[in-house]
Amino acid sequence: MKSKITLFITIIVSFLLQCTVLHVISIGSITPNLLLILCVSMGLMRGRKSGLWTGFFCGFLADMFYGSVFGFYALIYMYLGFLSGYAHRICYDDDIKVPVLLAGVGNILYGLAVYALQFLLRGRLGLGTYIYRIILPETFYTIILTLIVYRIFYRINYRFMSPSRKESESIWVLK
Repeated sequence: MKSKITLFITIIVSFLLQCTVLHVISIGSITPNLLLILCVSMGLMRGRKSGLWTGFFCGFLADMFYGSVFGFYALIYMYLGFLSGYAHRICYDDDIKVPVLLAGVGNILYGLAVYALQFLLRGRLGLGTYIYRIILPETFYTIILTLIVYRIFYRINYRFMSPSRKESESIWVLK
């Protein structure tokens, strides 16, 4: 229960930082995607299911406050958190290369999904311009922020969300 509350507080704080502080430090109206970093980090550190639920709640908040189509961001973040959870068993959590790579690829996929479902369907066909002016700068900025923020999420995960001895024993009994 403690880990769920901590994850909920982390999602809320990340969303508030995404909405307030990161808009202040934006460069050319390009801001890094902190919610994507959180989804990728939780999927990588805790597995597919946790990445999926983290992605859902991050996307749900984005949909509630910024989305024009309800469920759009929730679906994208859910997929990104779930797909990053596949790397949970094959990499070490304290290695920074895999989260940076997953955040970069995830941000490119996120940008392409936003382009395809919000701009392309409306008849705006400037994919090259969108990639060059929006997706690549945001990906670069997100990668830079991942180098800083992933360590914070790593510490939060292992200090506050690791199962206690009592919880881990009950997990083994259930299996």
